[in-house]
Amino acid sequence: MVEKRLYRSKKNRMIAGVCGGIAEYFDLDPTVVRAGWVIITAFGVLPGVIAYIICAIIMPENPEGIV
Repeated sequence: MVEKRLYRSKKNRMIAGVCGGIAEYFDLDPTVVRAGWVIITAFGVLPGVIAYIICAIIMPENPEGIV
């Protein structure tokens, strides 16, 4: 069994690839994850932006560029 790892996406990225990486990990459409992130951020702008920046720093970029 192949171990799934959470990476920032190289192919599904708009800014840093965080939402694309989350979408690849959970096998979802990246647009759905981005829309969800925007909705969550709309309720509290600063926490959503800070969470994205932290994820962009902590999550490694996908080394193989594969899903």
